[in-house]
Amino acid sequence: MACDREGGERVSTPRTVVCPVNGKPYHPVSRRTVLHQVSKSWRRPVAQQAFYFCSDPECDVVYFAQDATVITRDEIRQDVGQKSRDGQRTVCYCFDISMADIEAARKENDGDACRQFVIQQTKASTCDCETRNPSGKCCLGDFPKSQSV
Repeated sequence: MACDREGGERVSTPRTVVCPVNGKPYHPVSRRTVLHQVSKSWRRPVAQQAFYFCSDPECDVVYFAQDATVITRDEIRQDVGQKSRDGQRTVCYCFDISMADIEAARKENDGDACRQFVIQQTKASTCDCETRNPSGKCCLGDFPKSQSV
């Protein structure tokens, strides 16, 4: 991955960097994602550099950067579903689908209705994962794998 530094210079960034708190490796997320997720981003400078998304539910860090910048859960404008095990956690930020919605659809014998809806919207390019999803990625990978939640 490469990021733009001020002045338009492209700088290569590592594919993974370890979280300064839990020591596990994570993948980069765009600065755009971070800007959209940080609460009151006009008050907190978000430097022009590579950021990484920590998805570990046990770790308070959400984003971190190579310059030791750390952004924690309490600095994010919404709950981070990937860092939660709660039955109400958000799975799809573009279309406001929670684990509870997925479970309700399954109980109504609609099976994978929520996931299928997201697949259709993704194909139609109506999603905005880079800004809405804290991970900066498509939520389809966050949907449960089996029929039980």
